[in-house]
Amino acid sequence: MGETLILLAKASIAIALGLGSDFDLHKARRDYPILNQNGAVFVTLRDSDERLRGCIGSLVAHRPLYKDIIINAKLSALRDSRFAPLTPKEFESIKVEVSLLSTPKEIKYSSIDELKSKIIPQKDGVVLKLDDKKATYLPSVWEELPKFDEFFISLCEKAGLESNCLTQHPSIEIYQATKYKEK
Repeated sequence: MGETLILLAKASIAIALGLGSDFDLHKARRDYPILNQNGAVFVTLRDSDERLRGCIGSLVAHRPLYKDIIINAKLSALRDSRFAPLTPKEFESIKVEVSLLSTPKEIKYSSIDELKSKIIPQKDGVVLKLDDKKATYLPSVWEELPKFDEFFISLCEKAGLESNCLTQHPSIEIYQATKYKEK
């Protein structure tokens, strides 16, 4: 199934770039009924040097999985505010990852040490919310930020908060992701 998710994401980007695609969505939906059920995915793009080139997704399943993949693939390629829109030339060398997310669950904690004991690095993705600010990191971000403190400093800053925002006791949710990576 992972290969189908990646091919769907790539086809969506190709079509958005005007390149066309021969991906058979009807066949994929028939062969993999899960595509018709609500699902939440992040689509991550990496360049030939494995550098991030786009990453957008949904935290909560609110539409059929195939639609979530199509929409988030296009947004990741063309609307990630950190990058210029992907060009047809770049598309030739881009690698796609599709991360299928579980439903986020809130973590109750009374101290940073208690929170630390409830988060499993490499396994848990984290959503941090404080007031009207929010950010998430997929579980794969632990590969780049393996220490709890640096992971949360960066996540606080990504949300537009002070680097020590955990002292303000933000809401924390965790989720897991099954990642499918283009070879």
